[in-house]
Amino acid sequence: MDPVLSLTDVTKTYHLSGPDVPVLGGVNLEVTQGEYVALMGPSGSGKSTLMNIIGLLDEPTSGSYMLDGEDASRLDDVRRAALRNRTIGFVFQTFNLLPKMNALQNVELPLHYSGTTDGRERARALLERVGMADRLDHLPQQLSGGQRQRVAIARALVNDPALMLADEPTGNLDSRTGREIMDLFDELHGQGRTVVLVTHDAEIAARAGRIVRLRDGLIEQTEDVAVA
Repeated sequence: MDPVLSLTDVTKTYHLSGPDVPVLGGVNLEVTQGEYVALMGPSGSGKSTLMNIIGLLDEPTSGSYMLDGEDASRLDDVRRAALRNRTIGFVFQTFNLLPKMNALQNVELPLHYSGTTDGRERARALLERVGMADRLDHLPQQLSGGQRQRVAIARALVNDPALMLADEPTGNLDSRTGREIMDLFDELHGQGRTVVLVTHDAEIAARAGRIVRLRDGLIEQTEDVAVA
């Protein structure tokens, strides 16, 4: 299978007012099409920084990053934003829905950025797919945490991305709702989606096909997950 993403000797150092702060010390990682990968590690291990680089929200200090066949480490801000919108679907712990837009409008939003003029039916179909057909006109504050995450997942899918990134997607949910959301990720992966998620929860990580463990800015261990 072709790689969706490939990082080679990626480092990240933050240059603050005091001493430089190295966060990633040379990460090599490849994720192939259709994989389900969980990133784990203690606080300060670099997993959030790595996720931000994979998601084109931050740039590596050195090294190369290929995303969907394009050298993402050599793009200017405009081209990075276009590649991010076209290629990546994000699901965040805090949902990141716009409070003055209803569910349907939130899901449609990425289509406007990509220049699509008629995406309402696609957005509606995705909300139906994630079980939100009866909440299209609801604002985020009128939805439960689980419902908001379902809207966020529909929004992440609306541009048919090559890669879905999820950062602690059940962190603000109760255990039952969290399991429902992870069941939805399992279903999406079963349909061929490439999924990379950050989690501290071993039970959630065990749903992935591969666990990548980080410590002190390096990949400490990679393990395949046995299929039950």
